Amino acid sequence: MKTLLNIIWLLFGGIWLALGYVIAGIICCIFIITIPFGIASFRIAAFALWPFGRTIVRHPRAGAMSMIGNVIWIVFGGWYLALGHLVTGFVQCVTIIGIPLGIANFKMIPVSLVPLGAEIVSTDRPWIDR
Repeated sequence: MKTLLNIIWLLFGGIWLALGYVIAGIICCIFIITIPFGIASFRIAAFALWPFGRTIVRHPRAGAMSMIGNVIWIVFGGWYLALGHLVTGFVQCVTIIGIPLGIANFKMIPVSLVPLGAEIVSTDRPWIDR
């Protein structure tokens, strides 16, 4: 079922969402100081490409630098990304078929708002991915 939902997600916007995050990651990697944000964008892009069967967990040893980076991320665009996922999720939940896609968009809000210090792991075997 996860594979079917991922294919539907991919066809109805997941590819464009992931492509947007990849482009943002490339732009962030141009400047040396924003490379951590670029890496976070690539991680979110992989999650946006195939969200079903994966979840977000907070890294327990994320320190002050992750917090400072997340504050910078929120100020310069994280709130905009989270708001976009929220609106898109509500619009997708209007139809019965779109409800799982809307839930996937809601699931992406925490990582799009504060990506540093977060890991994306498989829901089947989360202990192996860590």
